[in-house]
Amino acid sequence: MRIGVLDVGSNTVHLLLVDAHPGAKPLPAYKEKTELRLIELLDGNGELNGHGAEQLVECCVNAVEIAEDKGATSMLAFATSALRDSPNGAALIDRVNREAGIDLKVLSGEDESRLTFLAVRRWYGWSAGRLLCFDIGGGSLELAAGIDEDPDVAVSLPLGAARLTRDWFTTDPPSEDELRALRRHVRAEIAEVVGKVNRFGAPDQTVASSKTFRSLARVTGAAPSGEGPYVRRTLNRAELAELVDQLGQMPAAERAKLPGVAKGRAEQLLAGAVVADAAMDLFDVESMDICPWALREGLILRRLDQLEGVGSDSAEPSSGS
Repeated sequence: MRIGVLDVGSNTVHLLLVDAHPGAKPLPAYKEKTELRLIELLDGNGELNGHGAEQLVECCVNAVEIAEDKGATSMLAFATSALRDSPNGAALIDRVNREAGIDLKVLSGEDESRLTFLAVRRWYGWSAGRLLCFDIGGGSLELAAGIDEDPDVAVSLPLGAARLTRDWFTTDPPSEDELRALRRHVRAEIAEVVGKVNRFGAPDQTVASSKTFRSLARVTGAAPSGEGPYVRRTLNRAELAELVDQLGQMPAAERAKLPGVAKGRAEQLLAGAVVADAAMDLFDVESMDICPWALREGLILRRLDQLEGVGSDSAEPSSGS
């Protein structure tokens, strides 16, 4: 079967089509994304109105048409932090569902964390032992740890790279005071959950997913995406700490020239690096692997489990906003 996944994220609206059936690895068939940057289109009240709302609806309508043209037989559609936190998110989702003819649901932060953990576990297998997983999105940071496919603990913090860039930086590059203030804020937020995550035991392997971590790994020397998903890619804490200092002195236009950094993500790379550096330091992680699978794959895997009759409801998307 060909399954479509529509991911309405804080940075992009991403359509992924995969050929999949229970018991087999999902094979990517087609993908397309639009850099909508929802979190930057929110007004002072955190609402998405006017042109931003029109763009969102248009993107979703177009994505559904493309999925149908490419032969998708079903569509999984979900929204994350930007719409989850928006006061008018529920109304927008109703409008998208009505005009695009889909069932767009909001994932809670814990849903995001658990589904991403499932994808990472399936990628690395049982031999990886206890996993500690990090994922930095546009609006939030997800952390999860556990020995099984469902993590022992799953946490979401409002520390996404786009959100922090919008809320904490006023100049490009930011001033030393702004960067220091952000660093202090991020570390205080993460420190609050370290004990909650660590009380289940030390990880045997630490893994990161998301575009932010992939970009940071690439800048510090990891293999380019063109070498395929099976090449091992890692991010080293010492190298990342040096990179944070370097990025703090670069304007976004200069960051965009770094290997693996897309122009649309260059502005928020510094904030993402601050979060990654804090997470690795506070959790005492010297090096982590970069996983090619993340939330979208986790959602597909959970759906396939359900079709096979073995899935649980523990990581089901909720329908609230």
